Amino acid sequence: VILLLNSVMPEPLAAGDAVSPVIRTGANNHIMENSARKLLDFDQKLDINLLDTVINCMYQGEAQQQKMAQEILTTLKEHPDAWTRVDTILEFSNNINTKYYALQILENVIKSRWKALPRQQCEGIQKYIVALIIKHSSTPECLEREKVYIGKLNMILVQILKYEWPKNWPSFINDIVLSSRTNEYLCQNNMVILKLLSEEVFDFSLGSMTQTKAKHLKDSMCSEFSQIFQLCQFVLENSTTASLIDATLNTLLKFLNWIPLGYIFETNLISTLVYKYFLVPEFRNITMKCLTEIAGINVKNQYDQQFVVLFTYTVTQLKEILPPEINLKECYAKGKNEEQQFIQNLSLFLSTFLKEHGSLIEKKEKPQEMLLIALRYLVACSEVDETEIFKICLEYWNFLAAELYRENPFPTGTGPLFPANPGSLDVPSRRALYSAVLSQVRYIMVSRMAKPEEVLIVETDQGELVREFMKDTDSINLYKSMRETLVYLTHLDVMDTEQILTQKLAKQVDNSEWSWKNLNTLCWAIGSISGAMHEEDEKRFLVIVIKDLLGLCEQKRGKDNKAVVASNIMYIVGQYPRFLRAHWKFLRTVVNKLFEFMHETHEGVQDMACDTLIKIAHKCRRHFVQVQVGETLPLIDEILTNINTIICDLSPQQVQTFYEAIGYMISAQNDQVLQENLIERFMALPNATWDAIISEATNSLDVLYDSNRIRQLGGILKTNIRACKAIGNPFVVQIGRIYLDMINVYKCLSAFITHALNEKNETVVRDPLIRGMLTCKKETLRLISEFVQRCNDPEIIKSTFLGPLLEAVLVDYRAGIPASREPEVLSTMAVIITKLETLIEGDVGTIFLQVFECTLEMINKNFEDWPEHRVNFYAMIQSVVNHCFPALLKLTPEQFKLVLDAVIWAFKHTMRNVADIGLDILYHLLTNMTSQPQAAALFYKQYYTSILEHVFSVVTDSSHTGALSMQSNILAFMYSYVEKGQLGVSLDDATPDNVAFVKQFTASLLKSAFPHLTLSQVQVFVTGLFSLNEDAPQFREHLRDFLVQIREYTGEDESDLYLEERQQALKAAEMEKANLKKAVPGIVNPHADISSAVDRFAANEEEMA
Repeated sequence: VILLLNSVMPEPLAAGDAVSPVIRTGANNHIMENSARKLLDFDQKLDINLLDTVINCMYQGEAQQQKMAQEILTTLKEHPDAWTRVDTILEFSNNINTKYYALQILENVIKSRWKALPRQQCEGIQKYIVALIIKHSSTPECLEREKVYIGKLNMILVQILKYEWPKNWPSFINDIVLSSRTNEYLCQNNMVILKLLSEEVFDFSLGSMTQTKAKHLKDSMCSEFSQIFQLCQFVLENSTTASLIDATLNTLLKFLNWIPLGYIFETNLISTLVYKYFLVPEFRNITMKCLTEIAGINVKNQYDQQFVVLFTYTVTQLKEILPPEINLKECYAKGKNEEQQFIQNLSLFLSTFLKEHGSLIEKKEKPQEMLLIALRYLVACSEVDETEIFKICLEYWNFLAAELYRENPFPTGTGPLFPANPGSLDVPSRRALYSAVLSQVRYIMVSRMAKPEEVLIVETDQGELVREFMKDTDSINLYKSMRETLVYLTHLDVMDTEQILTQKLAKQVDNSEWSWKNLNTLCWAIGSISGAMHEEDEKRFLVIVIKDLLGLCEQKRGKDNKAVVASNIMYIVGQYPRFLRAHWKFLRTVVNKLFEFMHETHEGVQDMACDTLIKIAHKCRRHFVQVQVGETLPLIDEILTNINTIICDLSPQQVQTFYEAIGYMISAQNDQVLQENLIERFMALPNATWDAIISEATNSLDVLYDSNRIRQLGGILKTNIRACKAIGNPFVVQIGRIYLDMINVYKCLSAFITHALNEKNETVVRDPLIRGMLTCKKETLRLISEFVQRCNDPEIIKSTFLGPLLEAVLVDYRAGIPASREPEVLSTMAVIITKLETLIEGDVGTIFLQVFECTLEMINKNFEDWPEHRVNFYAMIQSVVNHCFPALLKLTPEQFKLVLDAVIWAFKHTMRNVADIGLDILYHLLTNMTSQPQAAALFYKQYYTSILEHVFSVVTDSSHTGALSMQSNILAFMYSYVEKGQLGVSLDDATPDNVAFVKQFTASLLKSAFPHLTLSQVQVFVTGLFSLNEDAPQFREHLRDFLVQIREYTGEDESDLYLEERQQALKAAEMEKANLKKAVPGIVNPHADISSAVDRFAANEEEMA
């Protein structure tokens, strides 16, 4: 509701509000214009009925009327004197939406101009809001009826408090406590106010107030908390009003994470919560939340006994509510919302307490009994069919299992390296304590294992098996957490894990627990513990698993059943590359089985077979190119011989995946001659089709204008890309074979597209043939980029591939219309520049000449059009700055200025990725200049102040706050560079001292941009830019404080800015910086004195003033 009230306009009309006859009949524009004139005339008395009419029109009128009403209300709200009418609106309007509108006006004034208002008016507003709150919250009927309205008033009062308390309203805490004792319902609302104040100061202060101000408010809150605590204690011990008790407990919940610990552990607060409110159903949930907050407090060796008491009290009372043997899964399924919430809160309390203080409970005998009961509850919570509750429990089980493993990571069972002997079965005492519980947890993990990313066949809610196209990121993240937990649990007791898995598998085979879900979760669990067993144990276990699954696949009837078993077999074998590497015959069998699955037409099976083959090929690649025992040829030869048969039922996309998998195998062949022979055989099928098309095109170019042939070319290029990705540098023999033909095809397609565009218009790019041609061009560039990235010899790229590419691509790009320009041209140039670095220095000017200006013309109209071109364009500039910087300095002054302007345009983008690239380019441009002193002097002389101005323009723009860290780094570098005297040139001929000039320039810039700032504020900020530029976190917080200040009109009262305190902190930072320099022999001029730094600090302040 509060978020709604903070939106631009108030909420829709409440039921029963009167609708003006003007609206019912449809007000004409003339009436609306008159309304605007009257409402905005502050010399006349405000017409409340007219304002109500406009507000109603905003929600009930037609589109044009709504638009005009919006404009009127926005203009009125932005009027500097609009706040003076708030009291009239609140007093005389009967329309709740109008009242919300008035409160928005008041809230805007408080947030932005409070300090600029005369003191008398501030006090008047403060008293008026307090009076309204008291009036509307003194009776239960009013408190309930106007809950949202009072909530908004409370928020406004808290905004006032952020400025007034404690300096101008030192008695606030005392006032609110005293008033609370006069009326229970007023007390109830006061609790809400205290809760909001706590949230503003302790939870939301970052970014909304300066660090110093937030610190003072926190200190004030802590120093005066005793009165608040006494009030809460009085209410909890004496009140019988349910709504007041609930409000007090909710307020206390917000206090518990910051109040002095004595109030929690040295009072009767814990016993009051546990014994008085925990057993009351109405307060059970909020009490449990309070206890969880206390349980999360981490203080080592302090209040240990109190934590033990908290735990034993709570578990003892819990047994009264929920007997330990109760079925929580069933209770949750049948329970009401409050009961379900309690089970979630219970899981949160137990997991939080045991994570922070479980070791305390383990040490003592009686609490240890309570520990086992608590673990029993937590196991029961883990079985509840609710993902959020399971995640809470999972976090604790992960923590516990990891902690137990790290205490003693060596196996406790037997294995090939650990022969059985009496001592080898000793179990550490902590593991023994948790042993029975962890066995139950293993069973739950196996039964509830989430779906891994690799599994593509899923069961729908309707019980159908389908191919999954959208990745479920929540499920993937849950799987990762469960996998990690189960791996730790397996290390803790391998035998128990294996026993659980084999027993559940046996029940699948004998059909006693057969279901798709049960088989899936079991196999996902088996796949998740790869590497957690000894190799011999893993071999024995896997042989059983695969044997049973293959038998199950033969046993089951129906395509769906077979598809489920097949997908699980593929998942498991893909997860155990160590086993496959050690057992060649089994690896060969698995690969042949995958080839069989590639002919299976059930949706998803072929995809998963291809994906599994990639995983196996990647991890076991060497085995495919070696002659194994008992065989005459490597398996890769057999695969290449039968490749046509293997892939005949695959779709083009699956064929491309298959080619990547085989590429990984070929990449493992170390003999160059053999490898080249394998690549030739490997690419024979696509090359035969390619050669046939090229041969026909040599006789007649019409072949290239056929949609089917274009589609074939695109598919061949995609296949080459996947093969190149896997094979890497040796793929040069294949790309060399087709490179010139590929470039010629690119030229022909470009000519055809240009001709079509000239004859028709831009809509021709939607034609299927033209789209296919554009795809071919894109894939050509992607193949070149892929090869360049993986090539180990930049010289061969420069001498063999670069010339034809630039000739074919650059002129075509420049000559084409925007719709026909491929963004991949820019990304390919970026990749080439990154790879060749200084080797391409002489060609950068040519590249920029052909692609720079024409691309800039496409993207400089706004921040949205041509998004791919934008990102790739700036990636190209980034590659030049980072990898070929000297080429940038060889550009003409006009070209260099154009590049710099483009960079500045980049970091002003609202597209986050473009803005981030722009800031990164600027930062590296500035840092790289340090290695070119002569160029740096000219650069900074011409552009330093301009860059500073533009950077500040985005720093102070609220739409760019997400990039504050990089903005801060750039500013810190710029001010540090000046301070160290490294510019090598005077920035201003009239002011030879660069530090003094930059301080003066910055202060003037900020004062002109934000005239409401005082001179003191600007001075302190500018001083901090120099004092803190060596400390990145402090510099960033200094910037953040300034951003808070520019949103407020301060007026003459600067007391709550604590400027003097901030100046002292900056002075100390300056001294520390000077002392650090002095500690390094030779860094300080022997004739300079350390005190000169402080003198300079004071002198600069005077000069700025």
